[in-house]
Amino acid sequence: VQLQASGGGLVQTGGSLRLSCETSGFTLDSYAIGWFRQAPGKEREGVSCIRGRDGSTLYTDSVKGRFTIARDNAKNTVYLQMDNLKPEDTAVYYCARRGPSGFGCSLGRNVYAYWGQGTQVTVSS
Repeated sequence: VQLQASGGGLVQTGGSLRLSCETSGFTLDSYAIGWFRQAPGKEREGVSCIRGRDGSTLYTDSVKGRFTIARDNAKNTVYLQMDNLKPEDTAVYYCARRGPSGFGCSLGRNVYAYWGQGTQVTVSS
């Protein structure tokens, strides 16, 4: 099982970025995939999740209406479209896959067994 996050960068307030999480070693739509972020000095927090099977989604309140998670099964990739970015979105962003039998969505990091490396997102004011 492998996950690789990419797409981070430096953007001004109000700008957009699209993060990608390329996966391999498993059937993507059988598992929930989550996006998490960790700002300096803060705990890693769940941002969004896409459920295995039906693809339903979940967002933390601070990103609702601004971020969109999506899945492309043919490309084995999960995306996080981030619009109207704010300085408080600055963090290292990680994607993760739930453990065995884990198709349900959760923003709690403890249920995720596999993690990609992070990608830095910096939003300037």
